[in-house]
Amino acid sequence: MLTAIIDYESGNLHSAEKAFQRMAREVDAGDVIVTDKAEIVAKADRIVLPGDGAFPACASSLRGHSGVFDALVEAVEIKGRPFLGICVGMQLMATLGREYEETTGLNWIEGEVIKIKPTTLDLKVPHMGWNDLVIDGEHPIFDGISTGDHAYFVHSYHFVVWDKMQRLAHVDYGGEVTAIVGRDTMLGMQFHPEKSQQTGLRFISNFLRWRP
Repeated sequence: MLTAIIDYESGNLHSAEKAFQRMAREVDAGDVIVTDKAEIVAKADRIVLPGDGAFPACASSLRGHSGVFDALVEAVEIKGRPFLGICVGMQLMATLGREYEETTGLNWIEGEVIKIKPTTLDLKVPHMGWNDLVIDGEHPIFDGISTGDHAYFVHSYHFVVWDKMQRLAHVDYGGEVTAIVGRDTMLGMQFHPEKSQQTGLRFISNFLRWRP
């Protein structure tokens, strides 16, 4: 069993690598490798796409690694390999990103990424820190996790999902902000599970054990 964390020059992957490797050892889920090699992505049993920064820059960098991008699309769309997007990696699953300029996403979860506009003036953007999850739908990713468990967020833009059945969880930040999306073999988390203490580690464990 091999889990590939894609390195496309969009953020420091050290903490994610360590968290996934730790949980893979605990649940006997095989090896976890950070890679920018298309051949490793192509043969991986699970794929993780992190992302820090602006949507257009991340989208451009991912597509700029053409071999990796093609291997990712084939693995997820054709082979149905379990996939997890984290932070901007989750936002890239959208149809469109509207950060600075309109940018095409992967269109795996129909929706758009727009700036957070809290209805309460005392809430600042970026949305940064701990927030309580509200679970919207059933999914194996929530094994051992309940509404009220909290996760760590750092973002100024959020994913407005057009099909509410594909929004699995949200948080309240002067309005509803998507926390988890998913369909078929695809999952995305706006928060950073590797920075979300025991709740985050549980999410990682559940993903590594998930059999879609």
